[in-house]
This record gives sequence, structure tokens and C-alpha cells, in this order.
Amino acid sequence: MTGPRERGDGHPAPAAARALRPAPGAARALALVTVAGLGSGVALAASLPPWGWWPLAPMGAAGLALTVANRPWSRRLLAGGAAGLGLYGPGLWWMIQFSAPGYVVTTLLEAALVALAMVAVPGGRGRRIAFPVALVAASAVGGHWPFGGLPLAGIALGQAGGPLAPAGRLGGDLLLVALVGSLGTALAALVESFAGSRCHGPRSHWRGVLGPVAAVAAVVAVAVTGAVSPSGSVVPGAALRVAAVQGGGARGLRAIYVDPQVVLDAHLAAAAGVARPVDVVVFPENVVSVDGPLAGSAQERSMADVARTLEATTVAGVVTDAGPDHFRNAAVAWAPDGAVVAGYQKVHRVPFGEYVPLRGVIGHLADLSAVPRDAIAGRGPGVLATPAGRLGVMISYEVFFADRARAAVRAGAEVLLVPTNASSYTTSQVPAQELAAARLRAIESGRDVVQAAPTGFSAVVDAQGRVLRRSGLGAAAVVEATVSRRHGQTPATRLGDGPLIGAALVALAVAWARSRRGRPVAPSLSDPAHSSPR
Repeated sequence: MTGPRERGDGHPAPAAARALRPAPGAARALALVTVAGLGSGVALAASLPPWGWWPLAPMGAAGLALTVANRPWSRRLLAGGAAGLGLYGPGLWWMIQFSAPGYVVTTLLEAALVALAMVAVPGGRGRRIAFPVALVAASAVGGHWPFGGLPLAGIALGQAGGPLAPAGRLGGDLLLVALVGSLGTALAALVESFAGSRCHGPRSHWRGVLGPVAAVAAVVAVAVTGAVSPSGSVVPGAALRVAAVQGGGARGLRAIYVDPQVVLDAHLAAAAGVARPVDVVVFPENVVSVDGPLAGSAQERSMADVARTLEATTVAGVVTDAGPDHFRNAAVAWAPDGAVVAGYQKVHRVPFGEYVPLRGVIGHLADLSAVPRDAIAGRGPGVLATPAGRLGVMISYEVFFADRARAAVRAGAEVLLVPTNASSYTTSQVPAQELAAARLRAIESGRDVVQAAPTGFSAVVDAQGRVLRRSGLGAAAVVEATVSRRHGQTPATRLGDGPLIGAALVALAVAWARSRRGRPVAPSLSDPAHSSPR
């Protein structure tokens, strides 16, 4: 026998089948949440270099704030995950050239951080406090996890050329993220206010405008305060004439497919164009590669000759073997007399570029021949004590990590150097994000920055984050400028991220306490079937 709602063939009756399907309104609401979240993430991605449309970051944040407003946790999770995919899918596209599985895994992990952050945004009155804090939390965790942190495609990078950038001197990248989130929350509140005025009249509208206007004023005040805050004192009469050497060549080629001697010869030829007198000459990362130790090698003698010829402190990226499965990536300094005087080994390595996390597992899923060996991580602050002064060093990928610049400045760095190598990438995405990171490090640390890359961008950035000189991509070039040696610290280098993270945790607790005092103050604009947050 069959039940009253079952056909003889064991399948549900039509009415029962319809009951098992999701309600059309619920399905549309889920689709709307997904599309709105994805679009918000894409707007955030479009603020990043090389596109660099910085106003889209607050707009994207506003879209996400509206999407998660007063929704149950499951839909906040969905919206945040979609936004994360919209941001990191395009923002990390460069990684696919190294490892497609690595790109997929990393993008999903980064998107998961945004999804979890949105779950932490309560409904009701506390949501406008919690939303910027949630973005800060996602950025803070992403700076350390997964794989030691992956700051590329970070929201702060999109503000390097915008009016919020000076605030980095007060609180670094996390403060910039907080300001973007605050502007996004203010924009979202304005949209809700205008929508509410249609239902409750103009008086309700003007009451709703006051809060967003105050938030925008606060953001502007923070940015202005950062612009006028101390950036370190200039050492009197200690200006340095610097030159970044770019050898040029084809882009999109991995190191294993390029003859190291050809690379070195190209840079030695380009160095002949350095105008004298010059105090510091910076060669890119990986420009010197030796099978054995550097000491006594022909490559060491070539660099010593450059230093003696130019009568300048010369810094170059050096790769040396460390057994069949490992290598070391360092920056080495030669004095004007040709003697090696200092060295620093790279601390933050590029996942799936300089080493493969979970190599034994991923090796079964993908071809790892392009990354046959893993770099050995170094330790300590990157400071080279040279005749030209104490030179801070961030090797390539390290320029995305604020802690490397802070460590160098705290150890007495007077100028920051970035020997880098983005020649493996066919597009301008990584070089452009790298230059944006160099600008943020200059602002945050109050130090001039000199960046040298084999195929660009090589650049000189002053302590205000302004690009004084910049090369193009591909061609050989010498980028020269005069920079200042500076002492002292900014609030950001002195305090680090700790105070801001602590304040964020307190703000999140306050937001949840406020949200529990009453029900949500306004329905979600993008979900007509909204329910109270759970």
C-alpha cells in the first residue's frame, strides 16, 4: 500500500514534490545575495592596481554592508564568501601561472576569511560598528594565514594612490581597511536613509543622514592627521644619490628557463649607464645566481668591479644553492672598495613560487617542475650596515608585509630598498601591486624607498608615497633620484598593529552588545523576505 501523498511507483505525488522544492521567493533571495556579494567583491578588486579605481573600494564595501544587513548568519556567510571570490578571484589571478590548484585553494581560503568575517556582523544597531571591524579582522588574519599570509589583493593596496593613503602613517594597512569599511558603512546608511524617507517622510531621512556625515568627517580627519604626522627626521647633509638598475628582457619566463649569466650580463650592461657620482646602486632580486658559495665566484668579482667602478655601495639579489632541494635568496651589499660588507636572507617566501606548501600532497595533483626547490626562510630584520648608511631591505614579496618595514626601521634603517623580480608574470598585475605596496611602506615607515626589478617596475618613492621616478616594463633602464636618510619612527612603526586589533575586538564586543538591546532598526534593502538575524 502507498501513503496518501505517494504514487504507486514510490515517487512523491505532485503536491508533495512541490512542497519539497524551495519557495521561489527564497531561491530568488539566495541568488540576489550571491550576485550582490559577488558584485561588491568585484568592485573591491577593481580598486586594486593595475586598475586602481580607488573610489570603488568604499562603494564595494557599501554594497557588501547592504547585502549582509539584518540577514541570518547563513546568508551573511554566503554573501561574504561571494564577495571574497569577487575580490580574490581577479586579485590573485597571477598565481595561476605558477599553480592552478594553488590558485584555487588560496582563493577559496581567502574568500572563506571574508565569509567568516561577515558572520561576525550582527544585525540591529551594532551592525554599522561591526562591519568595518569585520573587514579589519579578515585582513589581519589574511596577513598571517594561510601559508604565512598572502597580502596581495589586500584592500589597502587599492588606496595607495587615493586620499586615504596618508592615514597609513598612523595605523598602517589595517587602518586603511578600517577607513574603507567606515566609508562603505556610511554610504550604505545613506542609501538606507533615502529609502526610509520614502516610507517615513523627510524628517526620518535627515535624522538618518547625520550619522553617515559624521562618519565621513571622522574618516577625513584621520586621513588629514596622518598627512601632517611626523615621518621621521631627515639626517642633515646626508642625502643619497641612488640608482636602480633594470636589465630588461622578455617577461613571462620562469627562472628555470632563463640562463642566469644572460640575466647578469644584461644588468651589468645597463649599469654602465649609471651617472656618477652616485652613492647607492640597487640591482634586482635574483640577478646573481651561483651554483656554489658566492665568495670567490666569478659573479662576486663582477659585482665587486661594479662597486669599484661606480665608487658606490652596491646591493644585489643573490641566489645560492643549499643542497639538492633548497636554495637561499638574499640581498648582499658591496662597499665602494669591492668588499662584501653585509647580507640579509629573505624571510617571507612566495607560496607556490619560492616554495610549495604541502609539496608531498600537491605534487600528486599538479606538475611542480617549475618550482623544483624550496627557499630556506631567513630571520631577523632586513638591515644592511654599509658605508652609505643603514639600508633596510625588503626582498620582493616582503614589500607586502608591513612587519618587514617596521622591523627594519626599528633596527635603524634610514632608507628602504626593494630588490624584486616580477619578470615571471606576463601581465602588469603583480608589478603594479608591488609598486603600490612600496608606496604604502614608504608612507607607513616615513622612509624613501628604492625598488629595482629586472623587467620593471623599478622606481624611487619618497616618504610621502609619491613616485619620483619609475621605469616601464620590459626595457632596460636606470632609474636615478636623490633620497633622504631619515631617523625616528612614525606612529605606525612604533605601535604596530596591536592597538588597532585590540580596539577592533572591543568595538566588535560593543556592536554585539548593542545588537542585543533591540531588534534590527531597518529591513534589508536587497531581500524583501528578510528575517531577523540569528
